[in-house]
Amino acid sequence: MADSKREVERKYEATPETRLPDLTRAAGVSAVVHRGLAELDAVYYDTEDFRLAADSLTLRRRTGGDDAGWHLKIPVSSGIRDEIRAPLADALPPDLAGLLRSRVRNTPVAPVIRIFSTRDIHHLLGENGALLAELSIDEVLVERLTEKGHGTTSAWTELEVELADEGDPAVLDAIERRLRKAGVRPSAAPSKLARALAETEPETSRPATKKRPSPHDAGDHVLAYVRRQVAAIIELDPAVRRDLPDSVHRLRVATRRLRSTFRTYRRILDRAVTDPLRVELKWLAGELGVGRDQEVLDKRLRSGVAGLPDTLVLGPVSARLRLSSVSGSAGARRRVLSALDTDRYLALLDSLDALLADPPLRSDAGRDPGDALPRAVLKDYERLATRVGHALEQCPGHDRDLAMHEARKAAKRVRYAGEAARPALGKPAKKFAKRIKAVQKVLGEHQDSVVARDALRALAVQAHGAGESAFTWGLLYGQEEAAAADRERELPEVWARASDPGLRSALRS
Repeated sequence: MADSKREVERKYEATPETRLPDLTRAAGVSAVVHRGLAELDAVYYDTEDFRLAADSLTLRRRTGGDDAGWHLKIPVSSGIRDEIRAPLADALPPDLAGLLRSRVRNTPVAPVIRIFSTRDIHHLLGENGALLAELSIDEVLVERLTEKGHGTTSAWTELEVELADEGDPAVLDAIERRLRKAGVRPSAAPSKLARALAETEPETSRPATKKRPSPHDAGDHVLAYVRRQVAAIIELDPAVRRDLPDSVHRLRVATRRLRSTFRTYRRILDRAVTDPLRVELKWLAGELGVGRDQEVLDKRLRSGVAGLPDTLVLGPVSARLRLSSVSGSAGARRRVLSALDTDRYLALLDSLDALLADPPLRSDAGRDPGDALPRAVLKDYERLATRVGHALEQCPGHDRDLAMHEARKAAKRVRYAGEAARPALGKPAKKFAKRIKAVQKVLGEHQDSVVARDALRALAVQAHGAGESAFTWGLLYGQEEAAAADRERELPEVWARASDPGLRSALRS
């Protein structure tokens, strides 16, 4: 993977006559050192319909300065972006192309804007001489490279302050106060590219601004929820490829929420369209689940070993656990990345886009959300009630384990249904989903213990076969059995709170 750095910066309007105030009067700044001029030449790339710009992503090939190369900037929050860098090359590096795949699919990217900058650089230093931030005054000249507006130019001056690596954001606040006092104001544009596109776009090609109407019927509410989950899948794809913490889990949750929504609201969205999508979403969740399940298992087993007294850890327990974890994690990550690079996955994204562009609405979509949504949620609730009742009837052992796992899957569906209905139904849906989430948590922890016991038995067999003591693995197995029994005893009380008739009545009112 290409190099990555967190970019925290602020941009300000300036003119060629702008003069810096005395920034040593900003808290923490002891010296301002002029570092000279740099000439930068950057070509920015996007699809013909500007998909990257629509999501505030920036892809450029830049020469000049001390960081020449390909740069992809992904927004994190206001004023904060992750910049992924790759060495200078004629063609887009494969690593960066992969990070763009969920947005561009099979559509090529091409040059859209060229930006020339003359950068006057200043380093702001602390008392110990450490770099706090870099301030630059940029004289900017841009040229439109697309067929529409080709050759159109614009120019401006801007001031940029970028926080040093591991710097304190409070420094940026202190600098901004001094700049504002000197009459320097924040830029209205979030980036050079955004301003360049706006200022070089032909008037005739600018579409009228349309404000999305607020959801008012049942179909609008369901589609709004679907839209959020589709956006989450697309946005989390590059995070998974970068192996960012919790990204696989969050992407898997988005696929499950979508799949559950299609199942729950079949009277609103035509299942002739959504059923094939549910099949594909199940496939994707399965590919993602291998890595997530391994991650949860590793954490649980490590915690179990760490909680034992040293006198009860017999043999190379930690080493065997690490070996099992590394082997499983590497294989799981390869599987996830392979899935994201398949035509099947890209076809799924295209199909989801098509659904949102032309929703397959049924008659219930036009009904009042206060009527249609509770009916769908409570239908799923009845299925959950049946499964919980069946689980509680089983004797402890394999059959109860299977029944509780089935109940857990039903609980997830009900919870997601409640979440989707919350914007329309308000506090009753929020409270209902919270109670169901508590049920899901108990059932989920029970299933985690089932999976852990299977893994511990396998580790015990491996240890025994290698001539090692299997005592510790057996001890942990017993602890997991006890944990499962605790969850089984806890379930009736948690379910009683979630099945309060008042909760269901509140949804209907």
